Amino acid sequence: MYRWEITRAALGQRVLAMVRGDSYDEATLTSGTLLSAGLTSLEISLATPFALDAVATLVREVGDEAVVGAGAVLDAPSARMAVEAGARFLASPALDPEVLRTGHRYGVPVFVGVSTPAEIVRALELGADALKLFPAAGRRPECVRELRSELPQAALVAGGVDVESAPEWIAAGAVACGIGGALAEGDRDTVAKRVEELVGRLAEVGPRGGG
Repeated sequence: MYRWEITRAALGQRVLAMVRGDSYDEATLTSGTLLSAGLTSLEISLATPFALDAVATLVREVGDEAVVGAGAVLDAPSARMAVEAGARFLASPALDPEVLRTGHRYGVPVFVGVSTPAEIVRALELGADALKLFPAAGRRPECVRELRSELPQAALVAGGVDVESAPEWIAAGAVACGIGGALAEGDRDTVAKRVEELVGRLAEVGPRGGG
């Protein structure tokens, strides 16, 4: 797949699960639960012990049925190792040109972290495939609308928002929401119901980027 195709698939449901665990087992179990619930994309934070092994395992198990990426990618060596482990995309809380160059060198999209208009413009100039507004917690969803009124070309992902407010971020113009641990709380039936309801609510908000 081309980078733009991977990006479209990763953000297609308008929700990107962010998985971070205290162990390989916890990360793979959480990821498996979310994927079984119907999510089609997630990132495993490299802050998780043996995260690259978890990425490799999930990529091998899900094949083309879901898009598994690596999160918290901070530098070029980490980016290269994540690509070698099979990560379909790279996500970072910061804007590092070398992470972008490394991902793009191997045809892997990179979602970089931004928090200011200057960082958004810089990320666009460097060819970022999507821009993760991080942390979005503590901000109002309207900030996305305000940013896109001046920078309508910016594909903003609201990073670190909660399940309840996600539709508001999409309505304000975010292309997707990055949601962490709260998405996977509870047993499998609870998670499946939460994911189904969330995906349905986000689909009803309106055209991508509208508001």
